[in-house]
Amino acid sequence: MALATLVTEPWADFGLVDSGHGRKLERYGPWRFIRPEPQAMWAPATADWRADGEFVGGSDAEGGGRWTLSPKVPPSWPLSRGGVKFWASNTPFRHLAFFPDMAPQWDWIADRVAPGDEVLNLFGYTGVASLVMAAKGARVTHVDASKKAVAAAVENQKLSGLGDAPIRWIIDDALKFVEREVRRGRRYAGIILDPPKYGRGPKGEVWELDEKLAALMAACAALLDDRSKFLVLTAYAVRLSAIAIANLAEEVTRPLGGNLEAGEMTIREEARGLLLPTAIFARWSR
Repeated sequence: MALATLVTEPWADFGLVDSGHGRKLERYGPWRFIRPEPQAMWAPATADWRADGEFVGGSDAEGGGRWTLSPKVPPSWPLSRGGVKFWASNTPFRHLAFFPDMAPQWDWIADRVAPGDEVLNLFGYTGVASLVMAAKGARVTHVDASKKAVAAAVENQKLSGLGDAPIRWIIDDALKFVEREVRRGRRYAGIILDPPKYGRGPKGEVWELDEKLAALMAACAALLDDRSKFLVLTAYAVRLSAIAIANLAEEVTRPLGGNLEAGEMTIREEARGLLLPTAIFARWSR
């Protein structure tokens, strides 16, 4: 299989300004931040790295880290892409409450969703993908194990003016939820899942991607039928190849026919046009 490269291009409210020496400089609306980036092994394009804050990571053994922020940076501020709006904030997990490298996936999904489609967003976090699909008229089921993440997603729904959109917000363990949906005989037009390497469900369920991804993908495929349109899997911070998850996706979607592609997700640096790799993906469509 020839691997594809998806590229997040800069937009008005986000850009990768520069990168290098294990760090990246990004803009989120009016604010600029520096974060660790181990894959940026090259030298920065410029020495001008003025920023409004920096996340300083802990050691490998300790993990964690903390933000050092200008007092001017607010607790949260609104951003947008297309017709969808969402709140950005400096989270304790070093990111900004959404993942900009998902932008090409949002666009791809938006091109395939039609009004009335039943779609499922697993590990939906703060809900940008859910809102993209809802804005196209889809009926969305959004699942995340974190009450805080789902509460943030609801606030993003309000900010986007989609308060009346048919979105089910569900706090649950993704695998348990999908297995119940299979037993209920439910079917979806499309499924997107962005699982972490490790996590815990609301009742203490342990999620380890290496151990449970195959079971989850098989269960997701059981929620698809000959009318279904897509299945999107993204993975980050894992010791997996795009070919490995493509093989898994091909195995579970083979009975459905359709097309499969896989590869890397990247963000284009504004300074030089370099591509910074961020994650891997596999997606099926028909």
